[in-house]
Amino acid sequence: MISANGVTLRIGKKALFEDVNIKFTEGNCYGLIGANGAGKSTFLKILSGQLEPSKGDVVITPGQRLSFLQQDHFKYDEYPVLDTVIMGNPRLLEVMHEKDAIYMKEDFTEADGIRAAELEEEFANMNGWEAESDAASLLNGLGIGTELHYSLMKDLNGNEKVKVLLAQALFGNPDILLLDEPTNHLDLDAIAWLEEFLINFDNTVIVVSHDRYFLNKVCTHTADIDYAKIQLYAGNYDFWYESSQLMVKQMKEANKKKEEKIKELQEFIQRFSANASKSKQATSRKRALEKIQLDEIRPSSRKYPYIDFRPEREIGNEVLTVEHLSKTIDGVKVLDDVSFILGHNDKVAFVGSNELAKTTLFQILAGEMEPDEGSYKWGVTTSQAYFAKDNTEIFDSDLTITDWLTQFSVIKDATYVRGFLGRMLFAGDDGMKRLRVLSGGEKVRCQLSMMMIKAANCLIFDEPTNHLDMESITALNNGLIKFPGVILFSCHDHQFVQTTANRIMEFTPDGLIDKITTYDEYLASDVMARKRQGVAKAAPVEVISEDDE
Repeated sequence: MISANGVTLRIGKKALFEDVNIKFTEGNCYGLIGANGAGKSTFLKILSGQLEPSKGDVVITPGQRLSFLQQDHFKYDEYPVLDTVIMGNPRLLEVMHEKDAIYMKEDFTEADGIRAAELEEEFANMNGWEAESDAASLLNGLGIGTELHYSLMKDLNGNEKVKVLLAQALFGNPDILLLDEPTNHLDLDAIAWLEEFLINFDNTVIVVSHDRYFLNKVCTHTADIDYAKIQLYAGNYDFWYESSQLMVKQMKEANKKKEEKIKELQEFIQRFSANASKSKQATSRKRALEKIQLDEIRPSSRKYPYIDFRPEREIGNEVLTVEHLSKTIDGVKVLDDVSFILGHNDKVAFVGSNELAKTTLFQILAGEMEPDEGSYKWGVTTSQAYFAKDNTEIFDSDLTITDWLTQFSVIKDATYVRGFLGRMLFAGDDGMKRLRVLSGGEKVRCQLSMMMIKAANCLIFDEPTNHLDMESITALNNGLIKFPGVILFSCHDHQFVQTTANRIMEFTPDGLIDKITTYDEYLASDVMARKRQGVAKAAPVEVISEDDE
């Protein structure tokens, strides 16, 4: 068990948390939610001891071990992958090192023998003999193959490092597990594995995530941060949303009844206060009026952007033809003879673990990269807008947000352009911010403003939900659901993919799998069953036209 008692954290004059009292008990998984800037990550740092509160304290049941997901991806660069995972249990590592040091002594004494026996017992109690196999099992589950287990961390790419650090946090069955955005940079297969791991995990979990499906799948409770307080709800994210909306609705209805009663009492008092025969009744009603207190209904600090993609032109039947595309990058064949045809109703999700193949295809289709072989052709009625996953170059500029966005607008009026920024929560002087100083979430919202103002009928998104809060993800999800054009996208948010896509494509070692289906149906399909069973080669999958269904 871990609890926060009277925790307050002040940053300057602002109180990020004020007198927070909350208890997290064994066997439950708590989803910690709140708007961007509400302090979710900060609260996890307080719980883990990385940050001291201004007031109050954190209490952990004596003897329990706390583990948290490390955020520094370069901290273990000089260590082998397997050792990095085992470092998730520092005491086990200490015992291993002390044992090794004793056994290496030339003058092995009786005291050394006694100490070695004590360490061996402790080592066995911590399942030390299974440490390497347990670490390997975690790595394999998250998609880090055995061939990488003895590599140095510095030789791994960013996504692989994230998976290793996650395995480190999960290692050794910690009593309390703190996870800050564990699904970031994970492919959908790894997320599915993590979901099952946490569902079967018996101890305490506190997790911050913007993935609604993930929170619904794993959480037994929801802790909502709003206005420097934390309110605990039993149930997952959807239950919290329904409960919080119902609570507000009930308070409004109760206030409405109270206001009607107040009006009725005031009218009686006004009419009969001067009437001697009714004076006692008027006085009684005055006392009743003084006792009526309206409930204070504070609006949530959450803010939802308004995302609405309106294509300037209706799309025709000929959308996109891709024929035999191939591309090699740094000696690796990323795309190999890729072909497909898009129809005017297609919303295609590219899934699976081959991130580079998705990004490369999107860059080629957006005209930012040339293929080595093959061709592609957009229909004459199409127009495209592209959301790049790596926006470093885009925002390496001293332009203001307004000036930058104006470049993409047919109408060069500043008021018109600021209207799009306002929809994305850039109010007032925010439009004068320089691109270079924007946060990750602000950069993404700028890119979405650009996508809206271009009014294209074919949208390409490469991981658009990265860096967005739950409210922005929901708004983007809803915007794409009602978008009347064509979409090609990749995303690690299960609910986003399931509700947006009507066609699934996946790059595999055996070629491109292409199915007209929902994501949940794809996961339940024979293709995925064969993949899970490790069948060497899946049979080719035909694209079934809507007319054939």
